[in-house]
Amino acid sequence: MKKSIFLLLVLIIVSCKKNNVNEGINVNFKKATIYRDSKSSDSAFYYFNLAKNDYLTIHDSIGAARSLANMAIIQTEKGDFFGGIEASLESNKAIKPEHSDSLSKKIMAANYNNMAIASNYLKNYENAFNYYLQALKYINQKDTISKYIYFNNIGDVLITLGQYKNAQNYLNEAIKTKDTLTYARALNNLAKAKYIGNKDYNPLPELLKALEIRRISNDKKGQNSSFETLSSYYLDKDPNTSLLFAKKMLTVAEEDNSPDDQILALERIITLEPINYLKNFQKLKYINDSLQTARNQAKNQFAIIRFDVEKLKMENTKKEIDLLRRNIGIATLSLSLIGGMFWYRRRKKRLQQEKEIEIKNTQLKMSKKVHDVVANGIYQVMTKIENQENFDKNKALDELEFVYEKSRDISYEKADTIDNVEFAEKIFHLIDSFKSDYIKPFLTGNSQYIWIGVNETTQNEVFQVIRELLVNMKKHSQASLVVFKFEKNNNLIHIQYKDNGIGIPGEIIHGNGLSNTVSRIEKIKGTIIFDNTTEKGLKVNISFPTS
Repeated sequence: MKKSIFLLLVLIIVSCKKNNVNEGINVNFKKATIYRDSKSSDSAFYYFNLAKNDYLTIHDSIGAARSLANMAIIQTEKGDFFGGIEASLESNKAIKPEHSDSLSKKIMAANYNNMAIASNYLKNYENAFNYYLQALKYINQKDTISKYIYFNNIGDVLITLGQYKNAQNYLNEAIKTKDTLTYARALNNLAKAKYIGNKDYNPLPELLKALEIRRISNDKKGQNSSFETLSSYYLDKDPNTSLLFAKKMLTVAEEDNSPDDQILALERIITLEPINYLKNFQKLKYINDSLQTARNQAKNQFAIIRFDVEKLKMENTKKEIDLLRRNIGIATLSLSLIGGMFWYRRRKKRLQQEKEIEIKNTQLKMSKKVHDVVANGIYQVMTKIENQENFDKNKALDELEFVYEKSRDISYEKADTIDNVEFAEKIFHLIDSFKSDYIKPFLTGNSQYIWIGVNETTQNEVFQVIRELLVNMKKHSQASLVVFKFEKNNNLIHIQYKDNGIGIPGEIIHGNGLSNTVSRIEKIKGTIIFDNTTEKGLKVNISFPTS
């Protein structure tokens, strides 16, 4: 019987257990073997699947192959033959060419044996034969138990293929085993091959001997194999005896809860006992339907288990990815906070620097205004009082009052006070205020016409420049003659300053006062040139646009 060859699978997997140095590490594999040994195949399959994923995680391909081999055997035992073949192929694929140790070979042999058994059930006998030959290649030659079992299985398939002589060759080797049950199987199959190939051969002594060995060993599957062979032998010779063995087979199959053997026995009984045809047929149909339902459920169940385990694996992977993303998010947030802190500090520092610059500019602006408006204004009045005997006291007071008002405007950040005096007149009075007994200022070309179109800002800057030149002349040049010449060409106004003093050294030109004149002229988009290279005195050329 084909069912008798399952014993080899258990032997191979148990022998592998002794060589598994990682078993203590993989908790799921250990649980799976406990469930497998206690016949809880569903739970065993589940934990073998988990163990397989565990092994793959640590790149232990041999451990993964062992787990898959066990899963494949469970599937075949439960009737999921295609699933069993697929799992065995996957297991063999996990074993790399460089894996040539005894454990790898045992796993390969177990997988080929499992695929042969599944193919036998699927009636793919040629495939079964080839798979058995492959299994035989991978067993250890010192493993005589496995070798003789394979010889028996190959002989059994060859009988089905009608190759009786070739089958006898393998079975004659198989009966050399010292294992009692393997011997009984091989002896039963050898007798079958002999009498089917030679109708004159009497197989009964061998068949009955095999049956007795199985009965003594309480090997129910083996007994059913003997009953089926004896029933087939007597089918044409003695139908009643054939029916007797068929019924014995049915009884033992029911005791052993073997639906395949029950179906085989009922098929024979239906043929030999027509009187109970309907009852036996209904029973056969019920058992067959139940078996197919169970096998379909097994297929779906194993597929669901594998799906659930893969889903669990994906969920765990997703959790790891989510955790990684969360950690990356935290790291990104931390970097953002750190970056934000640095940005805040830099911004704070930049704003502080800008504020300091603003304060400094304000101070410079205030200093400039104080210098231009207050200092120069007071110096102008002092010069007038000092050098003009017949100065108008009230006028001088008015001028001081004007300077005072200007200083108040500066302190309150008010706009410059606007007066209604024409600009040409203001220029005249400014220059005239520096006249003394020793200094004779002259001006030419200063008419109101020149200043038409010149805005108030430009007028103010020009006024301050002219006063600065006069103040510096009074302080440093020792000049007695000062000349201002005003001209207007198209949209440009030209002012020429000349004195006959000692000139102005370069460090004076670049001091605060005259430096302000340069910035003022640049402010109104004009140019100013100091010519200090003449034989005597200073010459300054100024030009700027009217608008």
